[in-house]
Amino acid sequence: MIESPPLVPTGVTQQVAERVHVIPDQRVEFVPNAGIVVGDRATLVIDTAMGRRNGERIREEARRLGGERKLLLTTTHFHPEHAFGVQAFGEATYVCNAAQARELADKGAEYIEMFSGFGPGLAELLAGVELVAPDITFSGPSAELDLGGIVAQLLEVGPAHTRGDQVVFLPAEKVLFAGDLVEDRFLPIFPDADAIGPRWLEVLDQLQKLGPAIVVGGHGEVGDQGLIEALRDYLTTVRDRVGALHAEGLALEEIEQRLEPELSERQTGWDNQMWIKSAIGSFYAALSG
Repeated sequence: MIESPPLVPTGVTQQVAERVHVIPDQRVEFVPNAGIVVGDRATLVIDTAMGRRNGERIREEARRLGGERKLLLTTTHFHPEHAFGVQAFGEATYVCNAAQARELADKGAEYIEMFSGFGPGLAELLAGVELVAPDITFSGPSAELDLGGIVAQLLEVGPAHTRGDQVVFLPAEKVLFAGDLVEDRFLPIFPDADAIGPRWLEVLDQLQKLGPAIVVGGHGEVGDQGLIEALRDYLTTVRDRVGALHAEGLALEEIEQRLEPELSERQTGWDNQMWIKSAIGSFYAALSG
């Protein structure tokens, strides 16, 4: 149970490239890494954290770094700790892919109820949250934001972790904001049927082909392509082990009993161990469907 509200830390912002900043999560559960990209004409914020209180912290930091430049906002996916602080950005133009906007409309209220049940700390942050629809959506593979002297590409890559996954890539700086598609030493979460293991592996290949030098995951320390490679290694192992046991005729429950302790030991030092079964189930569903 989360007793106290998990808050975006203050005074810890890191500059990871010229004009590119990250407010690190410091491995606080239910706090994301938030991005701030400052151009000559506009400042782009990437992910809002959970609730108005956290959104205001990120907005204040964006104003500290970018002054009165036009404020743009995007989110990597609809989950509460990434997109349920939008109401704090009243003057910003909120842009994201249309699939993410539809998923927010379809599931947002359900996820408020679900996350509020994780403890009074989250319930406090989510009390009174408004689900704000984007001002601008795009359909198709990508959209480009020219901030003035720096360009951000919004790339629709889902479904993988969610139906509407979107990443942000800065091609000149080779910085990738990957959302929860890539994290530092956190096992991937498959929260519902729209999280699809085989597609997630395809997306990781797509992200690596971008050639990022710096990878900002949804949670954990900023890294490089090694973060992508480590997650691919894990998911490939899950896929191959589930496939082998499925071929032997084992049922899902038997495969879970066999693989959960094996994978837990293999990924010692990684958080989110409780989500191992969800990965097993996703790859099993792909074989059985």
